[in-house]
Amino acid sequence: MVQKYQSPVRVYKHPFELVMAAYERRFPTCHLIPMFVASDVISEEKSDDNSTHKIERRCKLDVDAPRLLKRIAGVDYVYFIQKNSLNRRERTLHIESHNETFSNRVIIHELCCYSVHPENEDWTCFEQSASLDIKSFFGFESTVEKIAMKQYANSIKKGKEIIEYYLRELEEEGITHVPRWSASPASPVKAVLPVSRPVLPTTPAITIVPPAESSKENLGVKESSSSPVGSPSEALSATPDDKLDADYINRYLGDLTPFQESCLIRLRSWLQETHKGKIPKDQHILRFLRARDFNMDKAREILCQSLTWRKQHQVDYLLDTWTSPQVLHDYYTGGWHHHDRDGRPLYILRLGQMDTKGLVRALGEESLLRHVLSINEEGLRRCEENTKVFGRPISCWTCLVDLEGLNMRHLWRPGVKALLRIIEVVEANYPETLGRLLILRAPRVFPVLWTLVSPFIDENTRKKFLIYAGNDYQGPGGLVDYIDKEIIPDFLGGECMCEVPEGGLVPKSLYRTPEELENDDIRLWTETIYQSASVFKGAPHELLIEIIDASSVITWDFDVCKGDVVFNIYHSKRAPQPPKKDPLAAHGITSPGGNNVQLIDKSWQLGQDYSMVESPLTCKEGESVQGSHVTRWPGFYILQWKFHSMPACATTNLPRVDDVLATLQVSSHKCKVMYYTEVLGSEDFRTACCDVQSLGSMTSLESSHSGFSQLSAATTSSSQSQSSSMISSYKLE
Repeated sequence: MVQKYQSPVRVYKHPFELVMAAYERRFPTCHLIPMFVASDVISEEKSDDNSTHKIERRCKLDVDAPRLLKRIAGVDYVYFIQKNSLNRRERTLHIESHNETFSNRVIIHELCCYSVHPENEDWTCFEQSASLDIKSFFGFESTVEKIAMKQYANSIKKGKEIIEYYLRELEEEGITHVPRWSASPASPVKAVLPVSRPVLPTTPAITIVPPAESSKENLGVKESSSSPVGSPSEALSATPDDKLDADYINRYLGDLTPFQESCLIRLRSWLQETHKGKIPKDQHILRFLRARDFNMDKAREILCQSLTWRKQHQVDYLLDTWTSPQVLHDYYTGGWHHHDRDGRPLYILRLGQMDTKGLVRALGEESLLRHVLSINEEGLRRCEENTKVFGRPISCWTCLVDLEGLNMRHLWRPGVKALLRIIEVVEANYPETLGRLLILRAPRVFPVLWTLVSPFIDENTRKKFLIYAGNDYQGPGGLVDYIDKEIIPDFLGGECMCEVPEGGLVPKSLYRTPEELENDDIRLWTETIYQSASVFKGAPHELLIEIIDASSVITWDFDVCKGDVVFNIYHSKRAPQPPKKDPLAAHGITSPGGNNVQLIDKSWQLGQDYSMVESPLTCKEGESVQGSHVTRWPGFYILQWKFHSMPACATTNLPRVDDVLATLQVSSHKCKVMYYTEVLGSEDFRTACCDVQSLGSMTSLESSHSGFSQLSAATTSSSQSQSSSMISSYKLE
């Protein structure tokens, strides 16, 4: 299996030519790189005007590996072939290296590039990526991978220091400027001339770094739109829009190992490719990676599920659209209160003073859930603010739960059920947001409650719990270790006034009937315009649309939440029979919630009873598809989502869009889509197209891909007559 690594961009605040001068000083030997023993120049090519220079070297490395492993392998040194290409005209240096030793057992491939910073021509960027494919190695495959990763990490840590060391050395010698290359008008450019050199030159024009050394620099990507804005003098503030540089990661994301940096960059790059216009912030991506111990496939799966959930319930707009009912303001005993000693936002919940039964009876489970979601959204916002205020990464908050007053009434079954559901939703969509949970004044009934809820809490989260009984929190190792004395709330013996409501019993006059709560819950959670449907192997989901006027326009927007589907559009002159109550019974499957409907009767024949009006469209898991179809005839149109079996995908690097979720396919033959459709009159559609055209001079149908995002391309009408049939599919990949 191929392991792929990417590192953040290294930004040197020095011109390209000066960085190249520092880079050259690392050869033929460098005391800062003891593992680099020697190298021989295999070939060298140079243009007459000196604008390009290519060198190929065979490098000898003394890899830090166990002596036993070296004896079994029968080698003391490892050899690498390295090629570099310097273009002084374009101010770039491209480096490529691969191993020669054991190339039939282990394949190491590395790409590096020095280039001018795209927004500051006096700065230089360094980008690097590497891949490792261990086919077999005498039964020591795992050991070799660990050695490679260890060497990679050590190299990266030291890489920038080496360049900066030689930059300082140049400065001490009075060299602070190296002129840029310029073409000589008297010397026309001639053909590149190959030169064979058997020995190592003492002062090469430019050389390629050894693989282990080139790993000392980092490749990455940075997102300026989601990054906090820094001063113009900071490297991170001027990094390209799609790049993450090392300074940015250190400043806003924290200390990450090279492997963790690589996972973040790769997952973020995948999201940029598949979710255009809807990229989560880097801190949020990192939380999902941490929640799955940086397992790329697992993190990607739960992140995609969460993005679908956020879109379906419009969680991104929750802080702007959700207004808490007055009963929550009066009786919900929780609120934000300053920050802890680490700068994390502090949330206080006086659970013992809360009338959980009264709140559930007055508001219902859904309102309480939405209120908790708004608290989590506010917590994310406060983490970003505190990161800017304290000048260090803050990605989670501290929660202080006061249990004084907790008794058996808090174990009311519907209340516990609501609590468990809230925990489940928060765990799935806000991982790694809880930095520490301080539970104070835990009474004797607490173990009962803990037994009920602890199985629903992630093990990593449970490790963050600190529980104090009675007044233990007042002594050493108590609150003062985590919260400044000046902000300890008054009800805990501190001097700071806390604005968290004191709670009390919710008046029974505010209670609502189960019917009222049920209707309200439906209203709250069906504000989304999307509908969900399940698609099974042999049981497609079909939607009927009746068209009265020809040249009407059917529009759609759907997300493929699970599995791969084939999207079809059919036309029939006669209406299909109403769907059966349980269309999946014949397959031994019970239709969940009736969200699988089949309309095309098995006795119907394609071409006689109904016809296909457009070619099938294969849609992959995670994609969003937006499009339109101009109808040619009145009658009945059937939109169909059918199960699609994808051929097995070889385990490779991070897959392309076509194969992107192959590793996430489940064994069950089930897919899930979330869709919205609308029928427009041809005049309305043409007007909308003209409005879009006025913004962008689009003259043809466009296609683009982005999972879980809004439309990222414009649709226009065809130059053909409005009676023609056309389809515009926007697959956001």
